[in-house]
Amino acid sequence: MQLTARHQEYWKKTLNITAILMVVWFVATFVLGYYARDLNFDFFGWPFSFYMAAQGSLVIYVVIIWFYARYMNNLDHEYGVDEGDDE
Repeated sequence: MQLTARHQEYWKKTLNITAILMVVWFVATFVLGYYARDLNFDFFGWPFSFYMAAQGSLVIYVVIIWFYARYMNNLDHEYGVDEGDDE
């Protein structure tokens, strides 16, 4: 099955946003965790390394999920492949 130019453009945008968000996830999970001991400043009265380990990464994950869902809904609507409103 041959994809049209519009399908290829949609797929390219989907792969790009997925790759960007995976890099953000990697940095939040592994890079910040690896360098957490070196982050020696207070953040709302707690050491920043403790905050990132306990709460910061979870907040970043939720933002990633929210952004991806919003972006893909808009992209689906733009390319006419959305599921429509069920309301």
